[in-house]
Amino acid sequence: MIAAIHLSGDVQVWIGALLTLMVFSFLWRDNPFYKFAEHVFVGVSAAYWMVMGFWTTLWPALVLKLFPAAGRWSSPDAPVGAWDPVALIPAALGLLMLARLWPRLSWLGKWPTAFALGTTAGYSLVRYLRSDFLYQIEATIGTGLAPTAAGRWLWQESLAQLLVLAGTVSGLVYFVNTREQRGAYGRVARWGLLVLMITFGASFGSAVMGRVALLVGRFQELLGPWLGIL
Repeated sequence: MIAAIHLSGDVQVWIGALLTLMVFSFLWRDNPFYKFAEHVFVGVSAAYWMVMGFWTTLWPALVLKLFPAAGRWSSPDAPVGAWDPVALIPAALGLLMLARLWPRLSWLGKWPTAFALGTTAGYSLVRYLRSDFLYQIEATIGTGLAPTAAGRWLWQESLAQLLVLAGTVSGLVYFVNTREQRGAYGRVARWGLLVLMITFGASFGSAVMGRVALLVGRFQELLGPWLGIL
């Protein structure tokens, strides 16, 4: 028995459903409907992040520091802070970036670009050194192979820690190309390859499940609020 269709009268539901169908139309072939939905998505996303960037970064970090009384425009009860002349430096660098819009003054945009790249690279170097190197080593061998609690040996946690340590070491052995992978050394390298395949497979499976969850959510929106079948 086919369920009765009860179309929604909500304009927002219709917009979401039509845009979803336009995106699904790409399964047939590239067409103007898909391009329209793609352009709408890109335009709305750009406008959203532009507004978010203004209110979360430009407004508190620049406008309120150069014009403290402006905070009363958005929140009448907000306290008025002190004027911070240091904010003139990033304001000047930001304006210099706009010089790239004019060919004769485009060379001025190299200074703020170089400053942004240099500071970002220096900050990211320390951050990634901690998160992707030091913290990874600490997470691998920092807790020890036989943790105890209240005099009781936690064998499950110890086994998991041992597997993580063995997988990490064997994975590193697989990428050592200065020695031929034969004998016991080769078996360790093949175990490292197996660990890498399992890790990449789990990561890919997690990504696929995330996309499938999005697809199921769109079908639920189409069959539920829009068509009223569910």
